[in-house]
Amino acid sequence: MIFEHEIPSGSKLYFGQSAKVKREIEFVSAEMLENFGFEEIVTPLFSYHQHEAFEDKKPLVRLNDEENHEVTLRADSTADVVRIVTKRLGRSTESKKWFYIQPTVSFPTKEQYQIGGEIINGSFEEAVRTTTTLLSEIGSKPVMQIANIRIPHLLNEKYGVSLEVLKSMHVEQIMAIDLSWIDQLARLHSVDDLNDLSVFPSDIQDELEKIKEATEKVEYDNMVISPLFYAKMRYYDSLTFRMFENNALLATGGIYTIDGVEAAGFALYTDECVINKMNNEDSVYE
Repeated sequence: MIFEHEIPSGSKLYFGQSAKVKREIEFVSAEMLENFGFEEIVTPLFSYHQHEAFEDKKPLVRLNDEENHEVTLRADSTADVVRIVTKRLGRSTESKKWFYIQPTVSFPTKEQYQIGGEIINGSFEEAVRTTTTLLSEIGSKPVMQIANIRIPHLLNEKYGVSLEVLKSMHVEQIMAIDLSWIDQLARLHSVDDLNDLSVFPSDIQDELEKIKEATEKVEYDNMVISPLFYAKMRYYDSLTFRMFENNALLATGGIYTIDGVEAAGFALYTDECVINKMNNEDSVYE
């Protein structure tokens, strides 16, 4: 029996203080992003092309339009923003920087509010700096984890390492792989660990150097690296970052290519930011 006051598992309800904090975070973020030269976009909740962004199609909530074409509810904003800006808006706008404040929906009943931005032909450093500035403005300075998706792809394509093992991050299985340097690669964690890369083959070295260069350009004092991290979104093809505080994932981003368009982007997970901010405020008064 479902009571009339119940809401589906995974859906969101904000009221009182939490609704106020959510509104403040969104308001501050919108003002800052406009000051940074971003224009706002709100994409349709329905999409024909969401499946192209996901390796695993299970999270997609599927429907059909009036002509029986399959559509899905918005499970990711990045791909639709890039396609709409470059293909539908086209010559009607010259803006290369866009932000959105909207939820995503995934199967079976999961809602996730996000504040995100996409920068056409943008750099990894700009995406990171924008994200850290927004998080700082709402009172958070989380750990930044930098990765390079090209490394897992190289391990799979050239060295025969299963992507399933990398996706699951079973460290013991990874270290058991018959490669003399895989143990050292799995143990890379701090920025200082990148000072000597001579043990690795040249193709892996090249991709680790990109991580090292990114850490130097970003100039953030709370960074770790994760060379084996594998992002599940298809469009990421190089440097990515994730931001954590108290084991909560507050933001992600990176550089990517969609339909031949190179861009950089980020997303703040508003729900986690609200919880984190409320917990931090409570701890001040304890």
